[in-house]
Amino acid sequence: MAEQRARAHHRNRVANTFSEEIGAMLEGELSDPRIAPSYVTDVVLAPGGKSARIYVAVHGNAEEEESTLAGLMAARAFIRSQLRDRMGVRHVPDLTFAIDRSEKMTGRMEELLGRLRKREKKLASTALEPSEAATRS
Repeated sequence: MAEQRARAHHRNRVANTFSEEIGAMLEGELSDPRIAPSYVTDVVLAPGGKSARIYVAVHGNAEEEESTLAGLMAARAFIRSQLRDRMGVRHVPDLTFAIDRSEKMTGRMEELLGRLRKREKKLASTALEPSEAATRS
């Protein structure tokens, strides 16, 4: 059965609020030294609203990503209590954090595609040279 529009709209609003509030916490309210500079890229709420997965992009290397993930998992209870206070709701879903590497993967794919285009352009120009020499003779 198709989900009601109102329910989906409510879930999207809650997810956006979570994203904004957790993003504000990441900017300076969490004092754990393990947490590297990072930002929230997406929040996925379970259909029942009992759990949420927060995707976080970290500015740094793999070590900083792992330490940030550990710091965020350790701060889950604090983040939930802050969300409860700020939003004024009774129930805040269980939070799970995940590292979002999509931007790094996109950058790497763009780099590889650029190399491929250069190689194709070089091959095309070298393929034209012998035929140009034959027409000039």
